[in-house]
Amino acid sequence: MTDHTLVLDQVSLVHGDGDETITALDSVDLRVGPGEIVAIVGPSGAGKSSLLAVAGGPIQPTSGAVSLGGTELSGLSRRQLTELRRTRIGFVFQTSNLVPALKATDQLRLPLTFGKVTNPRDPKELLEEVGMSHKAKRRPNQLSGGERQRLGIARALVTRPQVLLVDEPTAALDRQRSQDVVALLARETKAQGVTTIVVTHDHDVLHHCDRVHEMIDGKLGAPALR
Repeated sequence: MTDHTLVLDQVSLVHGDGDETITALDSVDLRVGPGEIVAIVGPSGAGKSSLLAVAGGPIQPTSGAVSLGGTELSGLSRRQLTELRRTRIGFVFQTSNLVPALKATDQLRLPLTFGKVTNPRDPKELLEEVGMSHKAKRRPNQLSGGERQRLGIARALVTRPQVLLVDEPTAALDRQRSQDVVALLARETKAQGVTTIVVTHDHDVLHHCDRVHEMIDGKLGAPALR
């Protein structure tokens, strides 16, 4: 298995200047390996989404280092970082961010139009894998919340990313659909050897995760007992 371990080493993120500063991340250490799904829990404003943003490259940390498979992200040019995010990192958001006019199959084809992707997943086969093949011709407004999230996960997986960063995937779902969505994330993480971080408030889905860390005031705690 290719090494695509994601490592945050003493990562801090500070917003503002002088006396008007906010510490979003405070000396965070985290290592997540291939085939591992790790949950980050904590109150709103604790820094969970900031952790995902730094891990995925959109935001550079104030101090510390983020590396993927031994490559430090801060050493990449803007173009290299954009290419890494396009081909090696998948994002799943609280709202699925689907394109309203596109049918389900075309939603999955969309990431493949932005540039060359080596060995992408077949959109039709992936739809079947996430239980959405019978909705292949449906547009987002014709899908339930759980179906839209499953489609959003499939879209994130179509480029065969090494890392999957997931932000509150069950926030708008009922309990059963929440279980289904996180079970799908866990299954794909194991089957494809993906390195997955899930930010969630939903403690009912944590049994699907390998580790759970609590974040408070920008500090990441040791794995919690479950």
